[in-house]
Amino acid sequence: MSEWRAILIARETACLAPGHRARVDAELCAPDDQGAYRFEGWGDRRLIAQTRALVAGLDPAAVVDRRAKAEADRHVSLRPAPDAMARLSVLLPAAQGVAAYATLTRTADSARAQGDPRSRGQVMTDTLVALITGQATAEGVPVTINLTVSDHTLLAGGHQPAWLTGYGPITADHARDLAATALAQAQTAQTARVALRRLYVAPETGTLVAMESKARAFPKALGLFLDLRDQTCRTPWCNAPVRHHDHITDHAHGGPTSAINGQGLCEQCNHTKQAPGWRATPITGPADQHVVETTLPTGHTIRSTAPRAPTPSRVVPLGHSGLHLIHHQLNWHAA
Repeated sequence: MSEWRAILIARETACLAPGHRARVDAELCAPDDQGAYRFEGWGDRRLIAQTRALVAGLDPAAVVDRRAKAEADRHVSLRPAPDAMARLSVLLPAAQGVAAYATLTRTADSARAQGDPRSRGQVMTDTLVALITGQATAEGVPVTINLTVSDHTLLAGGHQPAWLTGYGPITADHARDLAATALAQAQTAQTARVALRRLYVAPETGTLVAMESKARAFPKALGLFLDLRDQTCRTPWCNAPVRHHDHITDHAHGGPTSAINGQGLCEQCNHTKQAPGWRATPITGPADQHVVETTLPTGHTIRSTAPRAPTPSRVVPLGHSGLHLIHHQLNWHAA
């Protein structure tokens, strides 16, 4: 038996007591009439199915408890894929998954039978997006899309990449295509809205300038600023999406609600930061870059520097302020 197949069996029997696990091993490894192991010649699917059947027979209650826990852990995730694609994954109860897939399959088969030129997979994908977003077509996405792009890339045919919030860097051509699609939707649909915000940076570093608020919670605009500046969770080695806007120095300890004292964190990292022994401090990095220094319970110190904003081949000076307009943040949505 290979290591991988042993892992499959261990995974399926994890809910059993040690004695029952031993019985599953004995059943699977029992010799047949020819003296060979029962599992010889089985594929992985059959091995898993036989193991599950044995587990259900030995301890049905454990299987029920395990299924209830699995259903409680249902979730949706999004991961970037190559070539400006994304992988949307859903973990859900088997019956619901089968029903959803069957619905997409029937829709695709019907569309193909009526002469739709798209492939079966394309129809299923477009149908899924349309059903989730509530739009008539997959292109008419109603949720807000945030795109950070230099003015030169957006308006003058530049080649500097842009940043698509929730995904990452995209090519200049792709950014212009998204902007053009958004504007076309705004002109044809009364519910579509497009907004263009100017974002300003220090010319030497590309660091977005600070904003400040007297509120305890980060206002919506300041929270958006942190999302655009930090892009992903600021904890080193964590690339999770930003879920919380965190006071680096706690508000209860006098930390202001500002861009300098703010950072974007994922939910887990924000909760971990509150544990005893963790201490974070905003410091001034090279050329005014936004840097967070975190001391771990072990005494080790790590630093996180905010990424640079998309930088064009030219900048537009703004009088004597010392700031330069270098890019825009474009967002659009349909109500």
